[in-house]
Amino acid sequence: MDHTCLPLLVVTTLATREQALTLGREMVERRLAACAQVSAIDSVYRWNSAVEQDAEFRLLLKTQPALYAALEAALRDRHPYELPAIHAIATVQAEAAYAAWVQDSTQP
Repeated sequence: MDHTCLPLLVVTTLATREQALTLGREMVERRLAACAQVSAIDSVYRWNSAVEQDAEFRLLLKTQPALYAALEAALRDRHPYELPAIHAIATVQAEAAYAAWVQDSTQP
């Protein structure tokens, strides 16, 4: 399978479930993502020279590689954090029909 057709997983974190669901829904409605999944996580991180620990919500978005720049820009524009973590995980393999659904779901 052509790697440009494989889904790209884009991840960010938010402070509340509502923020994550709202942002995920907006990205799906704008066809920048085919799917948004929200899960509760515990985060430990360094911020302003201090080690912090917070409950957060991971937003996992499934998109196509060609849309990463537009998705990242939309996330940065709408994200409430001063420095949001936005990163992508490449998919090495995917079931063909699922990969096609991601492609179809993110077409204008």
